[in-house]
Amino acid sequence: MPSVDGLIARAALFGKAFEAVDHPTLRGVSDGKTIGGYIELAFKKDLAGAGIIEAVEGNAAKGIDLPSFNIDIKVTSHRQPQSSSPFKTFKQKIEGLGYGLIIFVYEKSDERDKNLRFVAVRYIPAELTGDHQTTKGLRQIIDDPDGNVDDVTAFLADRNIPADEAELYEYANWLMENPPALGYLTISNALQWRLKYERVVKGGIAGIDEIL
Repeated sequence: MPSVDGLIARAALFGKAFEAVDHPTLRGVSDGKTIGGYIELAFKKDLAGAGIIEAVEGNAAKGIDLPSFNIDIKVTSHRQPQSSSPFKTFKQKIEGLGYGLIIFVYEKSDERDKNLRFVAVRYIPAELTGDHQTTKGLRQIIDDPDGNVDDVTAFLADRNIPADEAELYEYANWLMENPPALGYLTISNALQWRLKYERVVKGGIAGIDEIL
């Protein structure tokens, strides 16, 4: 079975090839969902053609595009690099989404002969998909010799983690023994998680592959 490294290498080849040609279908199109769907489909066709995934790969029940790699594909404009993700549990904001992300951040201009380029393409491992400010604050409390479960519970409440007090207290006890990894997304509470990628687009983060 192809490795994640092989998938990342293929994403780099795809990105360069995609930028090198014009995409007439996208001329005059400004809808982000349409553009995102076009890029995602082209990438999945490329992966299937290279034998990296099955032609029909995708898992609606799990909600991710590349279940054999436990990775989801996200495509977003450079103007506001963000997307949504299904809410499963409040713990995702701290422990991560439970799957990795390949993010294509595009910039489109119909004034150019080749109308689309990628500002950034990133691979974020599952363990780094938590909310940056929340995980950073928790780690500081837990690393502090004077930090305790009440401090963690209060911090979670201040961050508006969507759970009741009893759940937060129980979870705080668990976190004291299991500090979270430092996440690099900005995750906003909503009916779906809102994922923002400014930090990873800038780059220079250990553990996150800068594919392009």
